[in-house]
Amino acid sequence: MLSQSELLATMPTGLYIDGAFREGSSGRHLEVMNPATGEVLHTIADASPADGLVALDAAVAAADAWAATSARSRGEILRKAFDLLQERRDAFALTMTLEMGKPLVEAYGEVNYGGEFLRWFSEEAPRIAGRYGPNPEGTGTMIVSQRPVGPCFLMTPWNFPLAMATRKIAPALAAGCTVVVKPAELTPLTTLLFAQLLEDAGVPAGVVNVITTSSSAEVSAPIIADPRLRKLSFTGSTPVGRTLLRQAADGVLRTSMELGGNAPFLVFEDADLDQAVDGALLAKFRNIGQACTAANRFIVHESVAGEFAHRVTERVQAFRTGPGTEDGVTIGPLIDGRAVDKAAALVDDAVAKGARLLTGGRAIEGPGSFFEATVLDRVPADADLLREEIFAPVLAIVPFSTEEQAVQLANDTEYGLVGYVFTQDLARGHRMIARLATGMMGLNVGVVSNAAAPFGGIKQSGLGREGGLEGIHEYLSTKYTLIPGA
Repeated sequence: MLSQSELLATMPTGLYIDGAFREGSSGRHLEVMNPATGEVLHTIADASPADGLVALDAAVAAADAWAATSARSRGEILRKAFDLLQERRDAFALTMTLEMGKPLVEAYGEVNYGGEFLRWFSEEAPRIAGRYGPNPEGTGTMIVSQRPVGPCFLMTPWNFPLAMATRKIAPALAAGCTVVVKPAELTPLTTLLFAQLLEDAGVPAGVVNVITTSSSAEVSAPIIADPRLRKLSFTGSTPVGRTLLRQAADGVLRTSMELGGNAPFLVFEDADLDQAVDGALLAKFRNIGQACTAANRFIVHESVAGEFAHRVTERVQAFRTGPGTEDGVTIGPLIDGRAVDKAAALVDDAVAKGARLLTGGRAIEGPGSFFEATVLDRVPADADLLREEIFAPVLAIVPFSTEEQAVQLANDTEYGLVGYVFTQDLARGHRMIARLATGMMGLNVGVVSNAAAPFGGIKQSGLGREGGLEGIHEYLSTKYTLIPGA
């Protein structure tokens, strides 16, 4: 197994621009922290706004040549990147655990998941298609073709530092676009390591550029305002997404926004409770609860709510909390102290308003930013955690009595990313597919993400889709040509 010292000794530290790692123009540096210890993990270059525009210059300069590269060649480079990722899985898994905190076993899971976007879009690149045929009047021939949208700015979050990068970069490259990538300030090392891998896979200079910065808004604004940029993709909070959409409007940019979530998890009276509890633990505690797809509100039929709460609590009390690098750890640290403070405030608010605390509920004294895995029962409707995205290992149970009430509770949110339903009634399952106001749904399953499926939400959970057949079209524009008399 690779050691931390061996990993960091070869870790890139510069901005990756035009095929080379380099220092930023400001000479400033960014400290990357280990949330399990509270100590500095590594020091890297901190980009200025000028560096961001230099990265965009490189993407623009490489755009025409990359767009003209055959789809088969682009696909083979992505496939090579997939193969290299499997060879370097130890380095990527350890990097994610150290800079983000997730248990090592989950980090390996993210290597598998993130790699699938490389494999999937390597196969989609040569399948970009169009149409050719006579117009209805018979006076000419119509040609409909797909072209790359042009240079893209991709902004990735801290919670899945590899998968969110591959989910954006892979379809962009498959479509023939060049990119500037800005990873989150808290977890930039995985993206730098991935840039190195892409270079080794044969991605030409300038096609992928990575800028790491502690000044996200200042560095991003000039890039978004530049008329040469044609696409913006962002994964993160809804408030930041709204700001970026306003900025993107001036340039009429193509946008993809994967924003916040407040996922309902419905357990009906006929559900297989063993299956529902297993699904609940996955939907809530995967990635330490720090996922936009994490179940936020457990809406459980009153006839089984007590038994569900008992079984979940028993399982949660057996969790082991600690650094993700240690064997047997289930719950790693939250990303930083602010996340711990937010979790504590949400739990305290719920308890003060009448919720029953069944287990957990407290921050754990340092080092590191740890919070106990928590179960709350009979959470009242006015509790803040039923409105806000929790992003912590806190499971909140709300009882219901009728199907109509369950649907009303589930849809009573500004968000609409994903929902989970557990029932053995097939007809009811189909009704939930039709009635839950979400872009995705898991029926008797606690994890829905798959590279072959379109990921995205409705309402204030975002715009566009990533993954699946739909994912590559976010980076393509449609062109129609008429040839008269042909």
